[in-house]
Amino acid sequence: MNRKMSRLVFAAAAFFILASNSCFALGEKSYINPTAQAGDLVLVDANSAASLYVDKGDFASVQRAVGNLQKDIESISGKKPVITNDALALKGQAVIVGTIGQSKLVDQLIAAHKIDVSGILNQWDAYQLVTVQNPLPDVAQALVIIGSNKRGGVYGVYDLSEQIGVSPWYWWADVPLKKKSSIAIQKNTLVQEIPKIKYRGIFLNDEAPALTNWVAKNYGNYNQQFYGKVFELLLRLKANYLWPAMWNNAFNVDDEQNRFLADEVGIIMGTSHHEPMMRAHKEWTAENGKWDYQSNKAKLYPFWEGGVTRNKNQESLITVGMRGDGDEPMSESENISLLENIVKDQRQIISKVHAKPAAEVPQVWALYKEVQAYYEKGMRVPDDVTLLWCDDNWGNIRRLPKPEERKRTGGAGVYYHFDYVGGPRSYRWINTNSIAKVWEQMDLAYNFDARQVWIVNVGDLKPMEYPIEFFLRMAWNPEKWPKERLPEFGKLWAEREFGAEHAAEIAALMTGYSRHNYRRKPELQDATTYSQLHYDEADRVTAEIKDLRSKAEALYAKMPADYKDAFFQLVLHPVKASAIVTEMYNMVGKNRLYARQGRANANDYAEQARALFKADADLQRQYDTELSRGKWQHFMDQTHIGYIHWDQPAANTMPLLYDLQPHDGADMGVAVEDIEPAWPQNAASVWPHQGNYQLARFDPFGKQQRTITVFNRGTKAFKFTAKASAPWISLSDTSGQVVGSQGIKVSIDWSKLPTGKAEGVIDIKGTGWGGASIKVSALNVAPLPEDFKGFVESDGNVTIEAEHYSNSKNVGQFSWQKIPEHGRNLSSMAVFPRNDRHFTDLTQAPYLDYTAYLYSTSDVSIDTIFAPTLPFAEGPGLRFAIAVDDEKPQVFNIVKDMSLKAWEESVKDEMRKISSRHHIAKAGAHRIRIYSMDAGVTLERIVVNTGGLFASYLGPQESVRK
Repeated sequence: MNRKMSRLVFAAAAFFILASNSCFALGEKSYINPTAQAGDLVLVDANSAASLYVDKGDFASVQRAVGNLQKDIESISGKKPVITNDALALKGQAVIVGTIGQSKLVDQLIAAHKIDVSGILNQWDAYQLVTVQNPLPDVAQALVIIGSNKRGGVYGVYDLSEQIGVSPWYWWADVPLKKKSSIAIQKNTLVQEIPKIKYRGIFLNDEAPALTNWVAKNYGNYNQQFYGKVFELLLRLKANYLWPAMWNNAFNVDDEQNRFLADEVGIIMGTSHHEPMMRAHKEWTAENGKWDYQSNKAKLYPFWEGGVTRNKNQESLITVGMRGDGDEPMSESENISLLENIVKDQRQIISKVHAKPAAEVPQVWALYKEVQAYYEKGMRVPDDVTLLWCDDNWGNIRRLPKPEERKRTGGAGVYYHFDYVGGPRSYRWINTNSIAKVWEQMDLAYNFDARQVWIVNVGDLKPMEYPIEFFLRMAWNPEKWPKERLPEFGKLWAEREFGAEHAAEIAALMTGYSRHNYRRKPELQDATTYSQLHYDEADRVTAEIKDLRSKAEALYAKMPADYKDAFFQLVLHPVKASAIVTEMYNMVGKNRLYARQGRANANDYAEQARALFKADADLQRQYDTELSRGKWQHFMDQTHIGYIHWDQPAANTMPLLYDLQPHDGADMGVAVEDIEPAWPQNAASVWPHQGNYQLARFDPFGKQQRTITVFNRGTKAFKFTAKASAPWISLSDTSGQVVGSQGIKVSIDWSKLPTGKAEGVIDIKGTGWGGASIKVSALNVAPLPEDFKGFVESDGNVTIEAEHYSNSKNVGQFSWQKIPEHGRNLSSMAVFPRNDRHFTDLTQAPYLDYTAYLYSTSDVSIDTIFAPTLPFAEGPGLRFAIAVDDEKPQVFNIVKDMSLKAWEESVKDEMRKISSRHHIAKAGAHRIRIYSMDAGVTLERIVVNTGGLFASYLGPQESVRK
């Protein structure tokens, strides 16, 4: 039996690996065949591997990449191809790699018209792969990989590596290489790629304790061995730009070889938004005096000159400008004139050191926080300096170029965040970034011509693998990743890493956990985040993430052994970690609520919370010690439980729990759904008036079952009875014995209830005098018109997801379109294309109509929920208009309130809510119309409050749709 089981396990693993062999560059058409077809180039077969050629005079970056390609092919196939610098040594099948103007052989093939490189000639970072017949006398076929500059050929080589089965994350996430005994390049292969964004990179930031502790353990310091791994990853992801770790480190000082290695492999180095002139802030010491240009120019000028001089022979993008010491705002004494003089002196240094006009040396000025205000008040830098616009540290871009600014020769870029230390709350632990949100903001950047630099703060690098890849793939060519492909990205990523068999399931896990964390970051969660009382919210949200956890654990069990480490760190850990934290806070919330209500079993939930707190620590221990045999120890060092203000707690801290001491007896309590005080806590002092307890009103289209909980306030069991006053009130239980608690499900027998309103009472008796009386009300409405299509009022509201509109109006090229997987719930709607057009005449503005059947006839409020976008463009803001039926539309500016408090709430909640008042004169079908007036208005949902809306974080689930 054991041998039989072993064979079954082996067969399952073999099938999984086989299913994993259909590899391709993510999002690109495959040009690889597992076995050679007629006319294909044979890269590897059972007996040999094609030779690799690179000119010894080509860039070192290209030669290094070819060396890695040799290792990749050998690791995948077991066949080690020969690398030669001698074209005459090539025979049969070959891969020729070279840079235009640096490879004699490539230049000869161009001159002989064997290859046409006009599509990439003189293009930045471009590459081409093309199969060529008989390129040389003894070569039957060759795959020629041509680069336009020192990185182009590198990208082409790594494109091939990815196609044959090497994930860019093979080292950083332990993704296994896909083994193959034969690999063929399809005949007539032609790939031409040119990036749309010039500088594409990441910023290693907020790197202590996790990354710094890991680096110290494995490398001693941030040296060339560490950065070599980072550089290779970036190049495999087609990035070219890095801001290095800087909290307690200095890239050029920690290891003087760092900058030489970066230049050799083709990574363009920069320094962060507050570190000008290629100097790490840690290089400025107390001995240098005050970080103040007005009083200490004598030290700062040569300090900056030294930085530029040190890096003048390495490819760099120089940050100019100045912030206060340690990334703080400049002092109030600083002024625009001084800052302009600082930039003038910096450019003087750049021109002097490089012996050419400063305009010929790439520079960037980061308009971060208060620096943007200086720009808005008139500060200017020369047109050749790239303006790096920034987000608000929470993924919402603060500003993008105005039309006249798009004419600047230096162009514009964006500094974005996946990680942040600061208010209203630091978030640094695990991925909380929805790729749909990233897309929505960076698509705005692309359409408003911020195309020179895209750089993202990724914190410790791990565990941001998934959003990093999406950001950099999008940066290479945003046009290849329209919003409609957002669901596809996860599936393609999962298929490349883990095979096709479970790709859809894995994609759902990645989208599910990241959207869960996006709508409320773990660091911002607490016992009150999700309502314990209303809409089953805390339990529903917990059940959703626990379901993802169960699915992730089930898939983990199916993974072949060599895939488990990769699956654990990329999928299982973030899902499981998110589920543990959310469930823990749910248990804490129940403990506190039940203790306030006097439930004897409140302490049970405290124990569950403690067990989950321990589970969080155990999961970190597993990450440290079991994952990849301890390779990633320290990457989960970041504390994340127990925040009491913006900064991290010193250690994960168990939230406050209540210790209830029940008395030694039997004592009935009754809790009513949606009401916090439990009977008899708010009972009147004179019997028989037992307090105002009432279930929310029932109606045919709303929640059909509500709960009354009979619980024990003591330690000894008791019996209870429950009796309804009317036959249309149905009870799941009319008696029972309670040790801890027992729920009574209340529903309505609509067949016994006439049309109209009805009221009744449920009397519950148990221990002591009297008992609890809970009022029940129901509204049995007339049938809906047969031709009605739309959403129906229920439970005192109508809730509609944005994509479920009944009608829309397009205006010329402008139309409302869905952004899938965007926002806190289902999806979002926005008007595309997104450009400088503003609509002031609402008769000519694009709109969406929503149809709602309302039974209420009174004034109602409508909460319109939008993404927390900022007023990034020139104009009046982010305006929309709303109207019910034929009333005059009400115009609102979503970002009218730009106070600190309003912004903090919007980023914590990941939404902005605008409330409007409307009069409903008669019951029936009503039309709600939403107009978009400015680009960037991104609608998520509409909630009509007819008087029964409860407070909760996410709001009600969507209403019934007919």
